[in-house]
Amino acid sequence: MNEKDPKSIALQFGEYINYHDAASLAALMSDNHSFIDRDNNIINSKENVINAWINFFKMFPDYKNIFSIVKSTNDLVIFAGYAYWSEENKYDPAIWTAKV
Repeated sequence: MNEKDPKSIALQFGEYINYHDAASLAALMSDNHSFIDRDNNIINSKENVINAWINFFKMFPDYKNIFSIVKSTNDLVIFAGYAYWSEENKYDPAIWTAKV
């Protein structure tokens, strides 16, 4: 996989989330980046999404995504796995999608 490959980019994005690295996340985002959470709330624009991640990382300092399955077709990447929030909430099954 190369650095322009959607799967590689999405995996890098996931790593930056796990490192709580908002600056590196920003480097991967377009100016019109959008984020949709599990409740279908939409955050639009790179600036708003970065601010949301910064606040999220403050609220959940132990948050990590663990991917068990990663599949891609063209510009769509699908991840299955779980989110780790804390010792009390170790296993939160999830499916994530990214359109790169």
